[in-house]
Amino acid sequence: MLFRRTVLAGFTALALAPLTVSAAELPDLGGKSVVVVTENAYPPLQFIDPKSGKAIGWEYDAMNEIAKRLNFKAEYQNTSWDAMIQAVSDGQYNIGMTGITIKDDRKQKVDFSDPYMRSQQFMLVRGDEKRFTDAKSFAAFNDGLIGAQPGTSPFYTAVYEILDGNEQNPRIKLFETFGATVQALKTGDVDLVLTDSVAAKGYVDSSNGALKVVGEALGTEDFGFIFPKGSDLVAPVNAAIAALKADGTFDALNKKWFLDYKMGE
Repeated sequence: MLFRRTVLAGFTALALAPLTVSAAELPDLGGKSVVVVTENAYPPLQFIDPKSGKAIGWEYDAMNEIAKRLNFKAEYQNTSWDAMIQAVSDGQYNIGMTGITIKDDRKQKVDFSDPYMRSQQFMLVRGDEKRFTDAKSFAAFNDGLIGAQPGTSPFYTAVYEILDGNEQNPRIKLFETFGATVQALKTGDVDLVLTDSVAAKGYVDSSNGALKVVGEALGTEDFGFIFPKGSDLVAPVNAAIAALKADGTFDALNKKWFLDYKMGE
């Protein structure tokens, strides 16, 4: 319950941001095609529904609504996380979405939308974990291993906020996808996965007790969509984000995906 309140508190902070654009003022993009790339590995933002085999999630619903409001056709493609920012920077795709944290170093390669979601990082562990309960006790547990994707916020949080600042620390095992880190956690190959509250909730809720969250939040992150530098889509998408916050659409998506939806049920 505390975890759920923390997630919703983050959403509320964004919902109360200044809003100046009404739906009637949104630009019309004339029905053009916009290629949106994602990873489909980050529930409940975007993932493959185990029941239907279809790609679904909060970000799909949000982007589809943005496309509707701005009158463009979203064409979805997939790539891996480690290739996404560079591929968008190179102009292979028009928009990237996969819970991407807005960071200054990334702004050198891509443009970001305004934040559409705020989240915090938590420690995801197996449901029967009793050897550590927070970042400090994990750091002292010398045999403990962390699973992470290189170059991600959880990787740097593990290095600089939990361990010793050494990016080659052997206690960090690297994986190509976030889903692979969670699978390694489930099988006992690692003992901890750091992730934001969004993905943590999705995995905990669908694990039937196999996973849980421990410790306090380790930081706050704002998520944004990414675009090639100088993209003329940034301003219209920002206008749509403001409208969706103002009219309660994002609140409805938060309820749908973070309170009501249970993967696999």
